[in-house]
Amino acid sequence: MPVKMLLACAVLLFSLVSIESPGRETIEAMTPPSTAETEIRKRLDDWAAAFRNKDIDAVMRVFAPDVVAFDIVPPLRYTGRDAYRKQWLRLFASYQGPIEYEIRDLTITADHDIAFSHSLNRIGGTLKSEKTTGFWVRMTACWRKVDGEWLLEHEHVSVPVDLEKNAPVLDLEP
Repeated sequence: MPVKMLLACAVLLFSLVSIESPGRETIEAMTPPSTAETEIRKRLDDWAAAFRNKDIDAVMRVFAPDVVAFDIVPPLRYTGRDAYRKQWLRLFASYQGPIEYEIRDLTITADHDIAFSHSLNRIGGTLKSEKTTGFWVRMTACWRKVDGEWLLEHEHVSVPVDLEKNAPVLDLEP
């Protein structure tokens, strides 16, 4: 191919890509979610509803029996659904009435029987002490499909920390 024609093709291609190319959000919006992504979103929607209603059995159904969880409260690690269930019961007992829970900016990447997700999640409500709380956490989850069901194998929930004050930063907004 002559150099002039190759150059003309390159210029044309560059102009089409730079002018007509949609942004990442547009491409993602045009791409239909995978079946795995849809199933995990449904699991998370059901889980969030159970969280809001303090339904311990429904909350725990999303976790694999051997889940490893890094939560925002001590200890450093929870190993196994039974150990983690106790933490959830303590959390539920600390709030009056239902708990506010919102999942925002959820991203799911899934392939066959393994997936991961990350999101910003808001937890709020009135504690038994009458104090009203509301703060955002970061959540990353690793999923595995077992017997046709997506289970959370690893969960990591965190809050940013002000290193100078050695304290969590709970007033950030997405």
